[in-house]
Amino acid sequence: MTERDLSGWTPRPAPTGATLEGRWCRLERLDPLLHADSLYEASAAPGAEERFRYLFEPAPQSRAEFDAWAQRAAGADDPLFYAVIDRATGRAEGRQALMRTTPEHGVIEVGSILWGPRIARTRAATEAIYLFARHVFDHLGYRRFEWKCDALNEASRRAALRFGFVFEGIFRRHMVVKGRNRDTAWYAITDADWPKIAAGMQAWLEPQNFSGEGRQRQRLRDMIAAAR
Repeated sequence: MTERDLSGWTPRPAPTGATLEGRWCRLERLDPLLHADSLYEASAAPGAEERFRYLFEPAPQSRAEFDAWAQRAAGADDPLFYAVIDRATGRAEGRQALMRTTPEHGVIEVGSILWGPRIARTRAATEAIYLFARHVFDHLGYRRFEWKCDALNEASRRAALRFGFVFEGIFRRHMVVKGRNRDTAWYAITDADWPKIAAGMQAWLEPQNFSGEGRQRQRLRDMIAAAR
């Protein structure tokens, strides 16, 4: 593939926390005053230990512990945390972050993802990734959108491929997390990949792709593969 001339390249702007609107969800910069009540419920719901298994922090053992985390997270610019708002209920049902931002190279990562049981494996969760990717490529002009996860996290690795990220390899002995070694699996979407992925995701998210019970009619990976 012929690479474009980058002699005029300039650093991209850093994300500012602008609200990102979708059909099924809305992404708002994390604000403990607005989001902590419902986000705590989503974080501490049954199955919390498994949801937090591969995150850097443990599952909250109390509301006070969660509030302390929320205050720290809301005060940081990198990672820049967003609450995932289910538009059907107006509740924060998950969180995710833009992180390891490198404006001079146009590289940014999505991470620290936690989707509560009400939106996990739903179109709202898929749209949350789409809204981040659209913002990264179409609004901010970045060249590379990364997804990294523990190499043992099979669910995260499947999700990355489903969303169109390309597997790039394993960084061995990359981190020490919660007292053990983490080998890290790297995935990415580039600006060259994005138009086809965007078209497939947009088609998948259309209401006609879902039954009255919210079941998909066509798979996302198939729609990305068929997109032009």
